[in-house]
Parts: sequence; C-alpha cells; structure tokens
Amino acid sequence: MTDIASPNETTKAAKLSGLKWLMRRLPPTSKIGAVILLFWIVAVLTVSLWPIDDPLAMVGRRLQPPSPDHWLGTDALGRDVLSRTLHGSVWSIPIAFVVVLCAVVIGSAMGAIAGFFGGWWDSIIMRLVDVTVSFPPILLAMAVAAMLGPGLANASIAMVIVWWPIYARLMRAQVLEMRERDHVEAAVAGGAGPFRVLTIHVLPLCWTPTLINATMDFGQVVLLAASLSFIGLGATPPSPEWGSMISEGAARFYNWWIAFGPGMAILSVVLATSFLGDGLRDVFDRRST
Repeated sequence: MTDIASPNETTKAAKLSGLKWLMRRLPPTSKIGAVILLFWIVAVLTVSLWPIDDPLAMVGRRLQPPSPDHWLGTDALGRDVLSRTLHGSVWSIPIAFVVVLCAVVIGSAMGAIAGFFGGWWDSIIMRLVDVTVSFPPILLAMAVAAMLGPGLANASIAMVIVWWPIYARLMRAQVLEMRERDHVEAAVAGGAGPFRVLTIHVLPLCWTPTLINATMDFGQVVLLAASLSFIGLGATPPSPEWGSMISEGAARFYNWWIAFGPGMAILSVVLATSFLGDGLRDVFDRRST
C-alpha cells in the first residue's frame, strides 16, 4: 500500500518548502542580515551557557586594552567587555521585540478600526496619531520616559507610545484599499457582520506591509532603547545593556574598547534588520518592483 502523509506532515512539508522558496528569493545582503539576526537570537537564548566570564564580576585589571585573555578589554571596574556585550543582548533584543509587538498590535488595531468604520472613529484616532507624530520621536520618548522615571519598563512604554502611530497609519491605508475589493463587497452582500468582514476578509490581506515595516523598525527600536539608556532614562548600571555600556565608555574617550563592543552590536542589529526588511519588501511587496 502507498503511505499517505498525515495532515501534520503535509503542513510541515509546506512550511519547509515555503522557507526554501523564501531563502532562494532573498538577495545575498538579506541572507547576511538574517544570519546576523539569528546569531543574536541564539545569544539571547543560550548566552548564559557559553564559557565566558560573568558580566558583573571583576575578572581582570581595570581598563585593560584588548588582549588574548580579554578580546575586547576590560572596563573601569575590571569587567570583561566582550562578556558584557554578549549578555547585553538579553536586555536589548527582548525589549525591542516586546516594543515592536505592542506597537504593531495597538497601532494595527487602531488603524483597522479607523479605516474600516470611518466617521468619528477615524477622526478621533487619526487626530491622536497626528498629535503624537507631530513631536520628534526621540524627544517624545525622552519626555515620556523622564515623566515615568528611569527603568527599562518605563522606557519600553515610552517607545510604544512613539511607535504605534506608524502602524496605525500603515494599517488604515491598507484597510481603506482592501474594503473596496469585490470579495469584501460580496461578503457584506451575503450578510456578514462588520467584525467578521474586518477580521476574515480584510485584515488577513493587510499584514504583509506591516510585518515588513516591523522587521525594519526592530533595529531602530534597539537604537532608541540604547539612546534612552545612554542618557540615564533606560537601563541603569551595572546592567550590561548596550546603551548604558556606551554611556560608560563615553566618559573614558581614550579607552575606546569600552564602547566599541556594544556600539558594534547595535550597528550589526540595525544593519541586519534593514537588510532583511529590504529583502522581504522586494519579495512580497509587488509595488516595490
């Protein structure tokens, strides 16, 4: 008898083939970005198991330059900079993920309501968006974080307030376009309620630009979180967070290695997400071709 694949096996095979198709379509720079981002994700999940020094322990002489014993030197307290940089991903990467996720959920929900129902819903939500985006993002984040007080939780709230209007505008534009499609009008004519039409017939076709934008914004959120920590409104010492580490290094300009590690880490994440986002846009967004 011929073996018949189970539904689970069929689904796994479809996902695997889809992943292979995506990897073939992505340009080389996007593949490099995906590898870099994957490295940092693995670091977040497993860095505590790596055979490296404790990021909070004094393991060498103060302000020791890079050497075979400490590849990125030591800081003013004799802590290994490489270890602190790698452990800093445990702070910076999850925070950026939570901020982007919250901004996407809140902004997409508000934008979908505004675009689909229109009327006073649209007026209220979009006026709130206009007020929020009228401020420079970094200044608004600084003001909210300063009002709430230093700390990563308060900095995350400030960044969500800054970022959600971007996705509200993006989702509203997508919903306004999709609600005029023939299949949506057919669903309405068939008696489907507004909630069903929005969630079943409109939103599933609106997510691609949002997810591409979220990928590209991930690195920018990491950069903004580091900026808030740099000025003392995010993570505070002795936490091995990239922004606070750069702040420590800025006070010792000639000991360049203190800020070099976290600075390169932030740069790698920003470039990786930008490369990956560009590639995903080229693959999925037909208007970009």
